[in-house]
Formats: sequence, C-alpha cells, structure tokens
Amino acid sequence: MEHTFKARIYEADSPFFEGELTSVVVPAIDGEYGVLANHRNVVIAIVPGNMHYTLPDGTVEYVIVSEGMMRVENNDVLILINHAERPDEVEANRAREKEEELIEARLQKKSVEEYLEAELMMQRTMAGLRDGGHRVD
Repeated sequence: MEHTFKARIYEADSPFFEGELTSVVVPAIDGEYGVLANHRNVVIAIVPGNMHYTLPDGTVEYVIVSEGMMRVENNDVLILINHAERPDEVEANRAREKEEELIEARLQKKSVEEYLEAELMMQRTMAGLRDGGHRVD
C-alpha cells in the first residue's frame, strides 16, 4: 500500500503546489477535513482558515487559505482556492498592500488637485470672456 498521493493546489491565478504528499488537512464547514493516501473519492467545500500538508520527507507546510474546494479522486487530490499565503508571507504581503494603497491615495489626491486647478483656470477664463476679453487677475 502506497503512503503518498498526487496533490495539486491552485490559487485563482497560479499554481501553489504540485507534487506528492502523505497527508493534507483543510478547513471545512464542519471543522478540519484530513486526507491520507487511498482516501475515498469526495468533494469538500473549503472555508477560510488554516491548511497544512505533509511532504514525503515528513516536512509539514502550513498555509492560510481562502474559500475554495477540494476533490479527492483515485488517490489524486485537487485543491482550488482563491488565495493562499504561507504564514511568513502574511506580514510582507500586508505591508506591500498598504504601500500600494498609500500610492493610490497619493495619486488620487494629485488627480483631485489637478482637477481643481484646471477648474479654477477654466473659471478665470470664462470670467475673462464675460468681461469682454479683458482679464483682471
């Protein structure tokens, strides 16, 4: 009896893991759901939470996942999730997201300032046209 199974874990936009595992545990609606080699065929809804899997060498990998699904079929596990992060990546990703938000806020502020400046110039021009072309600043 073989003690590993083929596993593929895909995020919405990219592969996260492909290879052999000895176990995987996913967060499910009614708690954690674990899979070992030669598990029966099943489809499980995954809820946001902590997932972990064990590589053939005994290394355990921990992952924070969003919603998704897992299909087990003929010793092959397919996990489809919207997003996955390793715990050590969480802080770096949050810092990068915060930086992107700050850049976007600066760009929006600059855009508003440019709009207001253009609006003011247009009002001055219109005032000058109403005054017969004589502009007084």
